[in-house]
Amino acid sequence: MLLAAILPQTHLQAQSSVLRFGGEIPPDVDRIYERGLAWLAQKQSPDGQWQDGNTGAGQTGICLMAFLASGEDPNYGKYAPNIRRAIRSIIISQDKTTGYMPNSMYHHGFAMLALAEAYGAVDESQLWDASTPPAMQRPLGQVLDLAIRCAVTSSAKNPFGAWRYSPDATDADTSVSAAVLMGLLACRNAGLPVPDDTINKGVEYIRRSTAKNGYVNYSGGFGGGGESFARSSLATLVFAVAKHKDWEEFAATLKSISGDLEHREAGHPEYYRYYAAQALFQGDYEAWQKWNRYTVRYFKDTQNSDGSFNGGSYQTGMSLLALGLNYRFLPIYER
Repeated sequence: MLLAAILPQTHLQAQSSVLRFGGEIPPDVDRIYERGLAWLAQKQSPDGQWQDGNTGAGQTGICLMAFLASGEDPNYGKYAPNIRRAIRSIIISQDKTTGYMPNSMYHHGFAMLALAEAYGAVDESQLWDASTPPAMQRPLGQVLDLAIRCAVTSSAKNPFGAWRYSPDATDADTSVSAAVLMGLLACRNAGLPVPDDTINKGVEYIRRSTAKNGYVNYSGGFGGGGESFARSSLATLVFAVAKHKDWEEFAATLKSISGDLEHREAGHPEYYRYYAAQALFQGDYEAWQKWNRYTVRYFKDTQNSDGSFNGGSYQTGMSLLALGLNYRFLPIYER
């Protein structure tokens, strides 16, 4: 009561509890999510990976985040063994010298994001089991510091200050760059030191790739390049999380994607929905609510009887993450 009397009311009402914590979870979301997680748990290999499709640390990270996003406890919950196996798998995959997590910088970005979201939530005294040699057991903070160093070194060597598939690439694209940037921003959000210069250069690359109509080029570092709701969505998200909502590019990309909330991306639809969910939530909460209702109905009709989406771990993990904002557990989802 004393604090309420002293503090200005504008501070107390900065963000509504509904927006911050969400409301009641729609029953369809819970059912879709429960069936999807059950399928992912069944498909995980003993070493912690999901080995269908584009296997690598990034795919493991996507599936790991699907569990964390709905509030599954990594220490004592139903899926705690699955979560810990996934974390161990990503850590073991990392090159201890360079910090690189294969099989590309795209994988590296998503793996870094997933570990940053797990950092602080997992009890590391329970993370490792007797089957893992002590030499392979490393703390998450150390792993993330190395992963950050890899991304920073890769950016410094790149003429665009951004990223492509190889850590030694001399060209860049907005898709890989957004994945790495979100990983770095999540690390910074978790309290780990990330050079501002690296983030600023990467964000500037995406800014230069954005045209006034909200179209975002795939590569080359100049604006435009054809309509892609996925690229406009990832740019919107990066601008928002990097705290550049005042940029005209943010307004342009947000306008582009919010103008058609029932849009279906022809190529890589799961990738589009993953970014669209977060971009709309960050930029236009009412638009996200409408988009979310439509997406829940669509997923209810298209989820396979076994709980998967399109029969793949990547597709299932990304689809579940598109619904993850209904739960608001991952720190990266904070607005």
